[in-house]
Formats: sequence, C-alpha cells, structure tokens
Amino acid sequence: MGELSVHEAYRRMAFIRQFEQKCLELSNEGEIAGSIHLCLGQEAIPVGALSALRPGDRVLSTYRGHGWALACGSDPLALLAEIAQRADGLNGGRAGSPLLSDPDNGFLGENSIVGGGVPIAAGVALALSSRAEDGVVVCSIGDGAMNQGATTEGMVFAAARNLPVIFICENNGWSEMTPISATTRGPDLVVRGEALGIESHVVDGGDPFAVARAVAAAAQACRNGEGPVYLECKTVRLSGHYNRDIQHYRPKEDVEAAERGDPITRLMASAAGDLSDDAVDAVDEQVAAEVEALGRQVRAMPAPDPASVLDHVYAAQPQSRPAPAAGPPEETRELTYQRAVNLALRTELRERPEVVVYGEDVGKSGGIFGVSRGLWKEFGDARVFDTPIAEAAILGSAVGAAIAGLRPVVEIMWADFTLVALDQIVNQAANVRYINRSRLSAPLTIRMQQGVTPGSCAQHSQSIESILAHVPGIKVGLPATAQDAYAMTRAAVADPDPVVLIEGRRFYQDVGTVHPNSPIEPTAGARRRRDGADLAIVCWGAVVSDVVTAADRLAADGISATVLDLRWLRPIDDDAIAAAVRDGSGRVLVVHEDTVTGGFGAEIAARISEAHFPELRSAVRRLGCPDIRMPSAPSLQAAVLPAVSRIVDTARELLKAPTSSLPSPLTAAHEEV
Repeated sequence: MGELSVHEAYRRMAFIRQFEQKCLELSNEGEIAGSIHLCLGQEAIPVGALSALRPGDRVLSTYRGHGWALACGSDPLALLAEIAQRADGLNGGRAGSPLLSDPDNGFLGENSIVGGGVPIAAGVALALSSRAEDGVVVCSIGDGAMNQGATTEGMVFAAARNLPVIFICENNGWSEMTPISATTRGPDLVVRGEALGIESHVVDGGDPFAVARAVAAAAQACRNGEGPVYLECKTVRLSGHYNRDIQHYRPKEDVEAAERGDPITRLMASAAGDLSDDAVDAVDEQVAAEVEALGRQVRAMPAPDPASVLDHVYAAQPQSRPAPAAGPPEETRELTYQRAVNLALRTELRERPEVVVYGEDVGKSGGIFGVSRGLWKEFGDARVFDTPIAEAAILGSAVGAAIAGLRPVVEIMWADFTLVALDQIVNQAANVRYINRSRLSAPLTIRMQQGVTPGSCAQHSQSIESILAHVPGIKVGLPATAQDAYAMTRAAVADPDPVVLIEGRRFYQDVGTVHPNSPIEPTAGARRRRDGADLAIVCWGAVVSDVVTAADRLAADGISATVLDLRWLRPIDDDAIAAAVRDGSGRVLVVHEDTVTGGFGAEIAARISEAHFPELRSAVRRLGCPDIRMPSAPSLQAAVLPAVSRIVDTARELLKAPTSSLPSPLTAAHEEV
C-alpha cells in the first residue's frame, strides 16, 4: 500500500509473475495436488489496486487470486506452502490454491465458486458501514462471474444500502474455456453496473497506474458514502484456465494478442526512461533467487498432520453464556410461538449492539408472518431493515457481515427459497471456521419456516432439514414450542458458529409458557415431551404436537410412549436417543414430516441400529411422507402427512415386533464408534 513508483510496480509484478511460474513448476513436479488457477497477465490489477488502499481495507478475490494475496502482504512462503497443501501453509493445507485466505493481512480469501464472493463482500462492507469505520472492501471477479445471479444480487444489495465496496471485474476475455463474446452481448460489461445504478468505469487493467487511479477514486467515493463502485479492468490471460489446460480451444491470434498486452512488457516499454535495462535485470535476478528459495523450502515442508483433520469444524469450547436478563427468575409469560421469537430478537438487539436483523419485508412491515413486528420502529433502519428479494445476497451478506464482526440474524421467508441460494450456506458459511482454523468465524443465524399447511403448494411446503443437517460446519435446530422458539433463538444468536433455525409455520399462533429470564442454552440437546415404557417415539419440528397428541391417545388405551423431541439435528443428542430407546423397551418409531427416502429419520434409525443397539434392527420404524411432491389441496395433503391416526396405528404395529434384550452398558457400542 502507498504511492506506487515505476520501479516498485515492476518489482511487485515481476514477483507475482515468477511466483506463479514457480507454482506451475511445482505442479508439474507433483508437489501440488489438483488444479491451480494462475493470474499470469493480470498482475497489474492487484498491484495497482492495493497501492491505492489503506490499512484496514479488506480484499476478497476470484480463485485466480495468488497475486491478490501477495499484494495484500501475505508471506510468500506461507502462501506457496498453502498452494502446495503443506502444514505450514496460510491455512494449514485446508484451502489449497482456490480457497486460500489470510485474514491477518486483510485478505479475506479467494472463492472457488464463480461470483460467490460478491454477496460476502457486500456483507463485510455492511459491517464496516454499521460501525462507521472508514474502510473499503474490494472484491475481484472474472468476466464469467458477471453472468452469475449471485453477482447481480450482491451488487443490488450493495447499491440498496450504499455500501463501501469496489467490485473489480478482471475481464480477460475468457470465461474458463468459453470466450465472453460467445455468452454476452456488447464489448463492455460495465453496462451491467450502470444498469444497477452503480457508478461504473472501464479501466486499462494492463496499466498498474491506471488501476491505482481508478481504485483511489472509487475508494474515495466509497469513503464519502457514495458507494458501491464497479470497475471493469480490461486485461489478458497469458496461460490456460488452469494448470493442465492445453488451450486447444483458443485461437492463435488470441494468444498472440494476449502476449502483446503483457502488462510487464508494456510497463518496461512505457517507462523506459525510468526503468533501465540494468534495473530490470537486477530486479529479475533478485526475484528469481527469492522465488527459487521459496520452492526449495516448500518442497522440504511436511504435509499436515492427519490427527488435526477434525479440528475447527466448530468452536473448540462452548461460548460463555451471558448472564440472564435482569428481572425475577421465576417470571413467566404466555406468548404465541411467533411473539416468543419476536421477544428473543428484541432482547438480543437490546443486549448485543453487534446484532442486526434483516431480510425480505422484515423491517417496516414486520415480516410476512409478523415475527419481527415492531423491531424496525424500536431499533431503526441501521439494525433492522428490508432487503431486495435476493436470497443469495441475504445469505452471502450475512456470511460477510459475520466474518467482519457483526452477528446478523437473517430471515429467508420460506425454507423452500433457501434452495435458490444454498451455496452461501454450504460452500461459504460452513467453511469459514474450518478453512481459517478458527482465526475467522461466521456467527450468523438464519431463520426460516417450513411445513405443510392447507393450501400450500409444492414450492411452499418442503421439509429441508435433512439437506441442511447433512452439512458439517453449521448447526440446525427446529423449535416446536413457544419456549423453545424463544430459547433456541437466543442460543443461536449467542453461538460462535452459523446456525439455521427452522420454525414451524403451523405453530406461529400456538400459545405457550415462556421463561424470558432463564439462562441462555447451548445449541444442543433433545427434550422429553412424555415418558413411557412401551415404546419410544422420536420426532422433531412440525410433527411434535401431533406426536404428543398421539401419545395421549395411546395412553388412553393403556399404551405408554416416551416422546423425544430432538430439537437439534446438528448436533444430535445421541445420549438422549439412547435413553429413550432404553426406556421405550427397545421399540422405536421415528416420525417426521419430510419424505421417508433420504429423510433425516433414516439417520436416526441408522444410529439406533448401528451405534446404540445393534440387536434391535427389527424394532425400528420410520414414518414420514411418501416420495412425492406436496400437493396444495388439503384433502390430498391429509392423505400423505404423518397424522395422529397414522402415528397411533404405526405405534400399535410396532408393539407387535419382537425385541432383543438391551445391551449393557447402554453406551458401549456408541463409544466404540
């Protein structure tokens, strides 16, 4: 960072060039596993951009981002070691080339998902803006990313909030192996930014000083509250899309044109009076020696220790829980499920200045289901606000905001809509802690609701908990009572990792007793809803109330059932499951609203059969929806949902199944696994 001289520009660009060539050499030797994406020909852009930024500014880059990391000040040895998947790499070999990061130097990372970093950058900028910091975020993407929906959504989000983010499109003319001209009309992509109402400019990406001037002006606009800004940097690609790309698809004329546009050759030609041949030779010799030494050291480095592979998926220790809110501990309130969530959000907003709440219609109108009603009025638009209808931007910005120090609580109006932007949960939020070995975390809460209700259709009634609970790195909870809606919401906001809360739409108007002054719970733990000795019914989410009703009906006939509400599907309370199976005489009915095939009930049944009680395979049953899309008509819904009568009938059938004597001790099999 700082004013760039011709000599320094050449040295920095030459270092990136030789560093990338060393990466290719190590790859050809087998020292680097997998694909790497080199920035040969694009060195002027990160060098020019970083010279115009200040300490405290942040950078996110395309997966062609080795040069960006170097320009940010990353240790070249640690960077090369990471690319070569060594233990002493920036990320301990967990990221490799396409996902590396160095938050200590303001480099929040590459992104191997095309366009995936744009919403995250908007979120980082949101955090800087919310704290009134005089910081700017730079996000680089390739030209192909301009055709990604997440890119547009992130730019729309940034524009709506006037965020201090500079979007830099490194347009080298190639979207992987397809020329951008084959997929996009017109010679310039800058019109995309203009169409979104964003200040946009075309920049000579082969000239580091032109880039520096453009980024300096853009950064000043952002610091003045006039952001975002979009810069299309015209550049060239001197190598293939990746290290094994032989470029058979690329016309010879295009290769030759790229070579003529080589930014290092251009700099030498344009600055001949300031950059003598002797000076160039001296820099080249010094850089070559430095890079050669890096290669030798990396070759000698050890691979990561396999014993550490499971570290940093989640926070190592449970976060210390804040003291209960002031007031008599015995105080209780009768609240609807909906108002219980509202109270939890209101309490967190009051007690934690870093909490922000946003999503589609959650601000002034209070949400489509009224859950956030009144919060905008009390806390203002800076902390509770509406967003564009852009799920990728909502989720991605929450990741970025969490990385940068906020605790965002975002709402996806319907769980089904999460599938529009699942990348931001699975490929982004879930990776933050693990890749960065806990140097970064993403403490965000994602609220959504799901469930079948009369008139809902196949796009508004899916149960997606099994999809989300499959993903390590996030936590997934399904509150089924007003008390749990309150307690689990507060637990989620307090947690140091990403948490998804799936609320039950059918429960919103149900009234229950809420203990607002109870200590904040951990994001874990099942809850017994009934005790019984004849069988155990394991359930969660939308079916819990029906299961309790079914258990009452069975009890009237002299059949006692233990009802276990799992509440959290990740992490799973294995001890509670083991105890329920024991107390239910080894007969287990697993009930959920999701389809049976691939539903989370299969996971529970497998854990019981394989980990807890191998002898009881014949005594485990699942009950859910058949493998269909959900119809809208209530009569058709009733034919497939796991209603009370079906739960009762299946429980009766299960009582006829033989069971073996229970093993002792109960947890022995699980502990061995």
